[in-house]
Amino acid sequence: MILITSFLVVLALHAATPALRTVCYYTNWAQYRSGSGKFVPENIDAHLCTHILYAFAKPEGTEIKPFERNDDDMYARVMALKRSNPNLKVLLSLGGGTVTSGPFTNIVRDATTRSAFITHAITYLRKKYFDGLDIDWEFPVQHGSPASDKQKFLHLMQELRSRFDSEGSSCGQQRLLLTGAFPAGKEYIDAGFDVAGLAAVMDFINIMTYDYHGPWGKKVGFNSPLYAHPSETGWSAQLNMDWTAKYYVSLGAPKNKLNLGLGTYARTFHINSASQSYIGAPSSGTGSAGPITKDAGTLAYYEVCDLIKAGAQPIFEQSQRNPYFVQGNNWVGYDNVQSIKEKACYALHNGYGGVMFWELSMDDFHGQSCGQGQYPLIHAATDVFSNPRSC
Repeated sequence: MILITSFLVVLALHAATPALRTVCYYTNWAQYRSGSGKFVPENIDAHLCTHILYAFAKPEGTEIKPFERNDDDMYARVMALKRSNPNLKVLLSLGGGTVTSGPFTNIVRDATTRSAFITHAITYLRKKYFDGLDIDWEFPVQHGSPASDKQKFLHLMQELRSRFDSEGSSCGQQRLLLTGAFPAGKEYIDAGFDVAGLAAVMDFINIMTYDYHGPWGKKVGFNSPLYAHPSETGWSAQLNMDWTAKYYVSLGAPKNKLNLGLGTYARTFHINSASQSYIGAPSSGTGSAGPITKDAGTLAYYEVCDLIKAGAQPIFEQSQRNPYFVQGNNWVGYDNVQSIKEKACYALHNGYGGVMFWELSMDDFHGQSCGQGQYPLIHAATDVFSNPRSC
């Protein structure tokens, strides 16, 4: 009887745990990579992620416009994934890091421009069969955006949600989802985001808890550390996932609406010598570009694995729960299966809504480089969510 009761308790607890989200960005420019790096919708595992965010569309006037010449075709090919997974949600992400604040400032300018944008957005999303809209305005009240944009951004999101609600009810369809990508840095959060107000009307928020460190900072550091390094004090001690997640909660965001961002890519630094490989060591620029991604300062996870197979010796930094290695004058900090699993466990045990991956094409999607099957990093998180006792 005791064994049966214990078993029933475990089942009840499992049933009461809400499903965690695994949100994955699909980047439409990955189609242009050469050789094995070329990534198209047919490379996506339809059952891997709960949500796919198609990156990106661009704001133009009060309308949504495609970025790439073949986006309409790519939209349809991503939507085809729903044939094998009808539960998959596909949202269109608007903006991104290359879009300045100007187009968004124009949209939020007044009630008339906001209304025109929302009317167009609903028509566009329904016509293209998207399940919702992901707003990726990364720098409100920055880069020429006036201070009033903070409140106007909140108005836009409130009005979007209201119109999404009424449109879904009136047409008898499932309501369009409303999500967004929000920054990790305190300065940007405080300047442009009414976190509590936004969280109240959004289905979920993807926190970009990566790019904490990069060659621009002139100091060696991890792209997406879970915790601060013991040597970090003051502002530097805020540059980690744990601090950022807690800060969003302190501002009024419900934990279950927050997805913690994870990177499938490395940040690389040029260092003067192997003896200067410690966290915070001076960096003199970007590390070498990868042979496939060809972007100095960045490597896809599959390129990291190829370097390890070629002889690079990883070191796991215990305090921050991330691996790195030094190869010549290149310092490479990245996430592996172990670090992603620990971050997924962190999200699970601390009551967050899930994780977000930037992005699909930089994981070992072919399963050819890392010897861990296809999409080893994303699977590391989904395996945790499907088997919480593995933490």
